[in-house]
Amino acid sequence: MNRLAGTTSPYLLQHADNPVDWWPWGPEAFAEAKRRDVPVLLSVGYSACHWCHVMAHESFEDEAVAALVNEHFVAVKVDREERPDVDAVYMEAVQAATGHGGWPMTVFLTPDAAPFYFGTYFPPEPRHGMPSFSEVLDGVRAAWAERRGEVDEVADRIVKELAGRSLAVAGDGLPGEEESAAALLGLTREYDATRGGFGGAPKFPPSMVLEFLLRHHARTGSEGALQMAADTCEAMARGGIYDQLGGGFARYAVDREWVVPHFEKMLYDNALLCRVYAHLWRATGSDLARRVALETADFMVRELRTPEGGFASALDADSAVEDGSGHPLAEGLGGGSGRHVEGAYYVWTPAQLEEVLGADDAALAAAHYGVTEDGTFEHGTSVLRLPREAGPADAGRIASIRTRLHAARERRARPGRDDKVVAAWNGLAIAALAETGALFDRPDLIERATEAADLLVRLHLDDGGRLTRTSKDGRAGANAGVLEDYADVAEGFLALAAVTGEGAWLDFAGVLLDIVLDRFTAEDGALYDTAHDAEALIRRPQDPTDNATPSGWTAAAGALLSYAAHTGSQAHRAAAEGALGVVKALGPRAPRFIGWGLAVAEALLDGPREIAVVGNAVDPVFQELRRTALRATTPGAVLAAGTPDSEEFPLLRGRPLVAGSAAAYVCRHFTCDAPVTDPAELRARL
Repeated sequence: MNRLAGTTSPYLLQHADNPVDWWPWGPEAFAEAKRRDVPVLLSVGYSACHWCHVMAHESFEDEAVAALVNEHFVAVKVDREERPDVDAVYMEAVQAATGHGGWPMTVFLTPDAAPFYFGTYFPPEPRHGMPSFSEVLDGVRAAWAERRGEVDEVADRIVKELAGRSLAVAGDGLPGEEESAAALLGLTREYDATRGGFGGAPKFPPSMVLEFLLRHHARTGSEGALQMAADTCEAMARGGIYDQLGGGFARYAVDREWVVPHFEKMLYDNALLCRVYAHLWRATGSDLARRVALETADFMVRELRTPEGGFASALDADSAVEDGSGHPLAEGLGGGSGRHVEGAYYVWTPAQLEEVLGADDAALAAAHYGVTEDGTFEHGTSVLRLPREAGPADAGRIASIRTRLHAARERRARPGRDDKVVAAWNGLAIAALAETGALFDRPDLIERATEAADLLVRLHLDDGGRLTRTSKDGRAGANAGVLEDYADVAEGFLALAAVTGEGAWLDFAGVLLDIVLDRFTAEDGALYDTAHDAEALIRRPQDPTDNATPSGWTAAAGALLSYAAHTGSQAHRAAAEGALGVVKALGPRAPRFIGWGLAVAEALLDGPREIAVVGNAVDPVFQELRRTALRATTPGAVLAAGTPDSEEFPLLRGRPLVAGSAAAYVCRHFTCDAPVTDPAELRARL
């Protein structure tokens, strides 16, 4: 009996018709394993994961494989995006045992949830030195039946080793100028000066590192930091990782040059990068940065917004193409009803360009977008990009070409969408859309951010201030929020408070951050990914490193610091400083993996500055002072704007008008400058 049909996870629902007798994660599954005295097969993935789909088709849809699983195992399927705590604990074990990780993740557990055998993707037959999945199942079954003592010994040792790991990096003092400079030097050594970004293939968007570089430049004037950020942003925007027709970024590039992406599009990547490009524009005035920020924001609203006002998690890498074609991707123009192929929605051949544009414009499009006869991807297809060697082109013709290609692509079979709303990622989207809307005078984007925030308060937040991690179709999921949910949603609410002038969002952020202090923080200032009263796993997950998103640890540090600047709360300031000890320890050694922590440290070094703008909302001077404050590059500055002595924000108390005029007050390190009424003077101070 497959038990996934009643779940809210689109990933689990994709497996609801498998012949495998899947269970969702829960005590019932492990009780069944104990009753039958069989091991648990734990399979972890997510909806937009290409290789998860491949393994599902090859193995979990196969009747013979399913029969083997059902007879000898209790099979548990987990959506890593719904249960990041479960994923983190067992991924740590996989990486420790095999030296690498990834999804799909395949782990075999005792009925007490102790892991004893690990892997990721297993093929249907032996391949490239990997055993087939059936061979793995047979081997584990035999070990369980014939060498049970050895299995139990291995499982016990692994659990003890995981439980013995601890982080002794909190409370080691605050990161300062020395750590910031050492981190910048480390990034410079790993920087790809030819292609932008850091390291080799695969190459991921270094969103949080870019935020650090922009903040470091703003604070110190470092031209090297700004150059690395600007050049990386341009390289990504010109590459195939960026959707040249519809906007938005794919998850990563498989090559060093950003040409060929892994085509899944994640909400969190696009939220983080939208904010980065908006901040790059704020620092440089770059037309490219403005265009990409707005196109990415519009992509999120157009393609990821749900009917309830939140934002869906992801778009799949795969989409359908017509069967019966000798060219697997060549018939994607008119929709598809056949098998699913990676990238089919996005790639083009010269013949497809000519079909849509005619010969002359097709030739121009091929040169402009780097479409070749041999192709840059698979089967003679190319990913659209903006190669530098293409040179300038007629802007009007290119705009027409882009519009027609986009319209033609809309007729193709679209990638699947993971419609679940993840609290943390929606918090990132709220911050990005609110700030982008404010910087570029797009009130519609601020409205979309507000609607998403309303959904989180209405559906994800209970009366006690506890967050639910996910929802789908207006129905809250069953899983408790983790640290990143509280931190990222608080970050979004704080950004929305600054942009809208509505103090209620500051209050909601305070509710969430009080939960962080009460239920996620250890006495030494360290943070845990799950609450004190969360479901007990074999290890309480705790990871301060930033990966695809800011870690809950560093995101909480940033939100706590901003909230303290808004309110003067010493408890929140002390918690932020306690959490930043990890940046002092890791920043100089591994700057690529603590980028958001370094960005928060830059805010700490700068104050952060507290800006209060008082006046009448319709007064042009007030509006210009407020706009100037929003466009300030000072790291982590907080802004409160409203009428004098408004109860909306603590920063507005005791801030009168100056000679009847709107005024701005700037404070830093507990010292306030004299108020200013001239936007140019405020700009100079910031």
